[in-house]
Amino acid sequence: MALGRLAWACLLTGLVAPSAVLAQHPDMQLDSRMFVERIQTDLNGRARRIVASPDRRQPGDQLIFIVDWRNTGQRPVRGYSLVRAVPRGTTLDLSDPTMQVSIDGGEHWGRIDQLWLPTPLGGTRRAIASDITHIRWLLANEIPPGESGRLSYRLLAR
Repeated sequence: MALGRLAWACLLTGLVAPSAVLAQHPDMQLDSRMFVERIQTDLNGRARRIVASPDRRQPGDQLIFIVDWRNTGQRPVRGYSLVRAVPRGTTLDLSDPTMQVSIDGGEHWGRIDQLWLPTPLGGTRRAIASDITHIRWLLANEIPPGESGRLSYRLLAR
């Protein structure tokens, strides 16, 4: 029972203060884009993958997020974590081994198989992909001025 209370306290703390998680370094410029990948049949009956604007997202759509980052400052940035909230109604593709996830608004991080949630009857259960609230990547130890990069990840619209 005590473990269940502790887990709920951790979960609630994460939900109350997610803005601290999303705070960014002032020298890091981020640009995010989202696309929808769909399979359509061409005139010859062959399946084709297309990338489209996310204007009308539908359940089952593959969403592609691209985040470009750049150190616009005059000094190296050390120990930077790029953090993104996972949109409600989506399930994250967990195939990127460098990505860490949070199920409590960013209070605790790890791989999905390392995270647990409380159950209504006082027990715990393993977290699943639909429980994820935030994702993060730990970038290079030191990002020199002018250095840039790109991350991409996929989600499935539910």
